[in-house]
Amino acid sequence: MPLIELLIVLVVLGGVLWLINTYIPMQANIKKILNVVVAVVAILFVLNAFGIVGSTSHFRMGRW
Repeated sequence: MPLIELLIVLVVLGGVLWLINTYIPMQANIKKILNVVVAVVAILFVLNAFGIVGSTSHFRMGRW
């Protein structure tokens, strides 16, 4: 993935998170959890894009 596409995805993700945090009323605890989840997903996305973390398609949940 080219670097410019990666930056665009991260900017859009940050903008959407900012809009949700600003304009959707929610409890502070839920907002913190949402921010942490989005941050972890963004970090994993960047690590996967640079090839530091291998493809996550081999992770499975359950017995299948």
